[in-house]
Amino acid sequence: MSLQIDLNCDMGESFGAWTMGHDQQVMPWVSSVNIACGFHAGDPATMRRTVALALEHGVRIGAHPGLPDLVGFGRRVMAISPQEAYDLVVVQVGALAAVARSQGAALHHVKAHGALYNMAARDAGLAQAIAQAVADVDGSLVLYALAGSVQAQIGRQAGLAVAQEVFADRSYQSDGSLTPRQQPGAMITDIQQSVDQVLQMVEQGRVTCLTGESIALQADTLCLHGDQPGATDFARHLHAAFQERGIRVQAV
Repeated sequence: MSLQIDLNCDMGESFGAWTMGHDQQVMPWVSSVNIACGFHAGDPATMRRTVALALEHGVRIGAHPGLPDLVGFGRRVMAISPQEAYDLVVVQVGALAAVARSQGAALHHVKAHGALYNMAARDAGLAQAIAQAVADVDGSLVLYALAGSVQAQIGRQAGLAVAQEVFADRSYQSDGSLTPRQQPGAMITDIQQSVDQVLQMVEQGRVTCLTGESIALQADTLCLHGDQPGATDFARHLHAAFQERGIRVQAV
């Protein structure tokens, strides 16, 4: 059986009057998108336009709920309770589901954003709240979660289909977590280094950490950050590498 990988990208992380240039350029190369729902970025007009762009390209649509932190782009840790996390996710997933439905489409998945994603990757209470929120809104939605994380484990226990997510442009720590963005080497900016890491994850089920240690992980879906410089080039090169190796790019 040939290998396949879902290539996902965070999109709609701008505002109505801003250009969607990055999204338009990257969209042809991905199989699923995670659309900001207005709390860490995005607004109703941008949500509508991004959904339309995804439909135009036949790309699966996912909600990308984040913390209510526009200034910090949802990447600053906030002290929130599981109940607050549940409410945040229900409202944001529900909003994007309505936007998609208004265009004759339906959501495919949910992926938490930024600090919320990383907090839930290790905090069982937050992970349970997010999984329950997704299940209560629509139990058929796929939960995208950091490969090997608490969120992935609890999502499965909640009865959700879980896609284990790996990253093309982030380095890893020996415990399987992503290197914090403020640390040196957290972001991978060299395209060939990114391609090499991705192929190792998809073909071997392993990743080489910053320490040089190799650890096992499952790669169901691969994230490319649409807001990073050179995102379109990253997407093109990854797609070309997959074609060359006979790896299908297909949504989970």
